[in-house]
Amino acid sequence: MQKWPKKKTQYPLIALVFFIFIVFSILYNEINIQQIHSNHDSSPKEDEEEEEHRLFQSVENRTLPRIPPVPLDKSSACHSTVKYSGKRAEWDSFKPEAGDRREMPETCDYFSGEWVFDNSSHPLYQESDCPYMSDQLACHKHGRQDLEYQYWRWQPHNCNLKRWNVTEMWEKLRGKRLMFVGDSLNRGQWISMVCLMQSVIPADKKFMTPQAHLSIFSAQEYNASIEFLWAPLLVESNSDDPVDHRLSERILRPDSLLRHSSEWMHADILVFNSYLWWRQGPVKILWSTEENGVCEEIDGLGGMELAMEAWANWVDSNVDPKKKIFFVTMSPTHFTKGEWDPGSEGNCYNEKLPMNGTYWGVDSDLPTMQMVERTIARLGSKVNVLNITQLSEYRKDGHPSIYRKFWEALTTERLADPASYSDCIHWCLPGVPDVWNELLYQFL
Repeated sequence: MQKWPKKKTQYPLIALVFFIFIVFSILYNEINIQQIHSNHDSSPKEDEEEEEHRLFQSVENRTLPRIPPVPLDKSSACHSTVKYSGKRAEWDSFKPEAGDRREMPETCDYFSGEWVFDNSSHPLYQESDCPYMSDQLACHKHGRQDLEYQYWRWQPHNCNLKRWNVTEMWEKLRGKRLMFVGDSLNRGQWISMVCLMQSVIPADKKFMTPQAHLSIFSAQEYNASIEFLWAPLLVESNSDDPVDHRLSERILRPDSLLRHSSEWMHADILVFNSYLWWRQGPVKILWSTEENGVCEEIDGLGGMELAMEAWANWVDSNVDPKKKIFFVTMSPTHFTKGEWDPGSEGNCYNEKLPMNGTYWGVDSDLPTMQMVERTIARLGSKVNVLNITQLSEYRKDGHPSIYRKFWEALTTERLADPASYSDCIHWCLPGVPDVWNELLYQFL
């Protein structure tokens, strides 16, 4: 029998290769371990500190988003106060539009004229017929018996105002939002407009939705609204609560309009005002970038200029040509009777007739008017001005005086001196603000 040769196994060769690989791996790891120890001979704590330092450097080199400042409200306070540094808000600069401020298309000066007694066409509505009338402005309801203040019509020199037509006004507003933005004087103009407009809307198609910040009257069939936004200083402030805003210290952020502009940016027609609240002494500025609660103090005119600058920059940057923007000049007060009747004491109390001729009260501050004029002039044709100051100056008879609702009981001593608690700031309705709205109607 033939014997086949036995095949030689390869197992010893494989074992040798495997053995060499293991030895090489051990030697390689040993070398690496020695190198690590020689290059980084430190404790675990030192390792952690090195890692933290490396991470800190990487964070430091990144741009992190700034935490938004805490919104201002009635509880806001300055931790300390320094003098105004001269800082301005870092708005994008803009060039004034070519040409002068937009002039009204008509050649007539509708703001120059006289008050004419007219009990046939005025008032344009009855106080008792407006369910949205404010107790602060309903003078007849609160005891005023002389009603002549309701019958005065504004007559421009050499031309006539367009006769008020409520249906035409609603057509102008069809599909639009008309928003008044400002303080209680602008709220009075808003109430006037609602009272002028609401009578032709069926009860089941008109709605009033008063809110803390924004109040809205809407007419369903016109898909239109007449709104009021409380923003007495235009920029964010600690007085932005429409009810609880009687504070000893007024704080504002001239570099922040978002609280208000987020509402007004959606309106089609905007009517702004701001003046009265800047007449009550210095204000405090708390910049959005300030993290230690340090406020800067500035006089009222300087603070208003910063707020107006912020507002003007917003208008320049955000308003498209389809929007109509109006700014209402200051509403005059009548606190010093001696100004229009030399030698007399008192104020608007018991005044029953407008003034004749030229009159300019000390409370209508010319430097403020000039600052507003300069600021608005920068905006060229983007803003129309309703110059109601001079025509309203004549109406010393148009204020609520003592004929309004009081939120607190008056002492016997005060009741004996009516001038001491007379409201010579706001206006009775129907009355002067109705003419402001007739002018607005003229220019829409």
